[in-house]
Amino acid sequence: MAAAGAQNAVDIAMSHEPKIATPVYEMSEKRAMAESTRDASIAAPADIEVNEADLVGEEPTEEDLRTLRRVSGKIPWTAYTVAFVELCERFGYYGCSVLYTNFIQQPLPEGQPTGRDPSAEGQPGALGMGQRAAFGITTFNQFWSYATPIIGAIIADEYLGRFNTIFIAIAFSILGHILLVISALPTVLQGDAALAPFILGVIILGFGTGAFKANISPLIAEQYKQTKLRVIIDEKTGERVISDPTITISRIFLYFYMFINAGSLLGQISMVYVEKYVGFWCAFLLPTIMFCFCPLVLWFCRNKYNRSPPTGSVLIRACKLWGLAQKGKWSVNPVQTRRNMKADSFWEDVKPSHLGSNKPAWMTFDDAWVDQVARGLRACSCFGWIPLYWLSYNQMNNNLTSQAATLRRNGFPNDVITNINPISLVIFIPIVDNFLYPFLRKKGIRFTPIKRMALGFLLGSLAMVSATVIQSEIYKQGPCGNAMNKCDDPAPISVWVQIVPYALVGFSEIFTSITGLEFAFTKAPQNMRSLVTSYWHFMSAFSAALSQAFTSLSEDPLLVWNYGVVAVLAFIGGVLFWFHQRPTDKREDALNMLADTTYVGRKKKDEEEELKA
Repeated sequence: MAAAGAQNAVDIAMSHEPKIATPVYEMSEKRAMAESTRDASIAAPADIEVNEADLVGEEPTEEDLRTLRRVSGKIPWTAYTVAFVELCERFGYYGCSVLYTNFIQQPLPEGQPTGRDPSAEGQPGALGMGQRAAFGITTFNQFWSYATPIIGAIIADEYLGRFNTIFIAIAFSILGHILLVISALPTVLQGDAALAPFILGVIILGFGTGAFKANISPLIAEQYKQTKLRVIIDEKTGERVISDPTITISRIFLYFYMFINAGSLLGQISMVYVEKYVGFWCAFLLPTIMFCFCPLVLWFCRNKYNRSPPTGSVLIRACKLWGLAQKGKWSVNPVQTRRNMKADSFWEDVKPSHLGSNKPAWMTFDDAWVDQVARGLRACSCFGWIPLYWLSYNQMNNNLTSQAATLRRNGFPNDVITNINPISLVIFIPIVDNFLYPFLRKKGIRFTPIKRMALGFLLGSLAMVSATVIQSEIYKQGPCGNAMNKCDDPAPISVWVQIVPYALVGFSEIFTSITGLEFAFTKAPQNMRSLVTSYWHFMSAFSAALSQAFTSLSEDPLLVWNYGVVAVLAFIGGVLFWFHQRPTDKREDALNMLADTTYVGRKKKDEEEELKA
C-alpha cells in the first residue's frame, strides 16, 4: 500500500516504545526533575517553571490509576477565543473553496457576467473546464493546503514562535482572498482572464491556510496548563477522582473542531446562495471580510494567551539523535536490521546519561527529551496509515458535489448539500462529549485514541459504500444512464439520500480527525508540537496526491468503481492500522506519563556553533 510505504522510514525505528524505568507517578516533581537533569554538563534553566495546575491535589498511585474515575479539568476562556479565530478562518476558507467546483466545472451562464444562475435547476459557473479539471484543481488545493503546514511549523518552532507565525499566515491568506475576488469580477470573467488570478489566489491562500493550521491547534491546546495526572476531590460528589489532562485536551479539540465546522457550515451554506443569486465576486468577498476578524481577536487577546517561544533547531537535533541511534544497527540481513531497530536499547544507547563524556557537543538536552522524541516519532508512524482514511473524506470536496448535481434537488444548489457534513458534526460532537465518552468512562471502557481512529476508518468505509449504492442507482434510474454528468435532467432520486455518506463521514471525523490532532499534540515533545501537527496535516496532502490516481475514475461511467475502490481501501486501512498500532494502544498511559524535560531549546545565535560539531 502506498500509505503504508510512506511511513516505513519512521516505522522501523519506532516500532517499540521508549523505555520508562520509573513511572512519573512513582516520584515527586522534584525527584523527576532531579532525575532528568542528573548530568551536570547539561545546562538546565536556573528557574524551572512548574505549572501551578500540576501542584493541585496529589500524584496518583498505581491503585488510584486502576480504581479512580477520571474527569476533565476546566477549559480556559482563552481557548474559546482561539476557537472563534479558527471559526472565522474556516468561514473564509470553506466559504471560498465550496465555490471552486462550480467556478471551474460549469460554464458562465448566458447573459450572467457574474456567473450566477438563479433558475431552479440552473448551475452557477465561470470557467467551464469540466469535472475532471474541477477534480484536479480542487484535489491540488487539498494537497497544497495540507503540505504547507510543514513550512509553517518549522518557522514557528524554530524562528518566530506560533503566535507570530499565525499573523504571517493571515497576511498570505488575505492576499489570496483578494486575488479570488479579482478573478470573479464581471469584467475579468467576461474578458477570459479569470484563470490566472484564480489559480494564483488558490496557491497563496493555500500557503496561508497551511501555515495557519500547523500552529492554531497547538496554540489552543496550550491554553490548558495542567500536564500531569492529579488526584482531586470532586466538588459535586465529594469522591476522589483523577483529573486527567488528556481528557481535557480531548474535550478542547472536540469543541475546537465544532467551531471549525460551525465556521465552514456558515461559510458554505451562505456562500453557495450568494454564488447562485448574486455572483461569484460577492461570494468570494464576504469570506474575505469575515476572515479579517482573525487578526483583530488575536491582537486584542495577545497578552492573555499562554504562548510558547521559538526553540531553535530542535528538528535538526532530533534528526541527529535519530541518526546517532541508528549507528551500528544496520545489517545486510533486513530481519536483523529490524530486530536491531526494535531493541529496547535503541534509544537507551543514545541518552546523554549513557554516553557520558562521549556525547557529541550538540547533545545539550536530557534523557527525558530523548524519550519524548521517540514518542513523537511513534505518533508519526501511526499517522502513516491516515491517507487511506482521507481518501474517503476527500470525496466530499468534489465527486459528491458533482453527484448531487445529478440528483433531484428541488431548487437547492448542488454544493449546498455538502453542509450535511458540518451539520452532523455540530450535532454529534456535544453528544459524544456529554454522553458517549462519559458513559464509556463510567463503565470502565478505555476508548483510547488508537481505538477511536480505527473506528473512524470503518465509518469512512461505510460512507463510501453508501455513495457506491447511490451512484449505482443514479445510473440505473437516470434518464441518461451511465452519462448522467452530461444529462440535462436529474435522476428521479432525492438529493437528500446523500445525508447517509455525509453524516457517516462526519461521525468518522470525530474519531479519526479530531483524535489525530489530539494525538499529535499529546505525543509530541513540547518544543516540536507544531512540527508533529504539521506531519498529521501532511498525511492529508499525501492522500490528496494519492487521489490524483483516481482522476480517471472521476467521470461517467466509472464513478461506481471510484467510490467502491475507496471504500475497500478505507476498510483495509482501518484493519491494518489497528493491528499495527495495538502495542501503542496498550501503552497509552505510560506514554502520557513520561518525565518532563528541562530542554526547551536555544536561540539561533547561541546554537549555531554547537550544531556544526
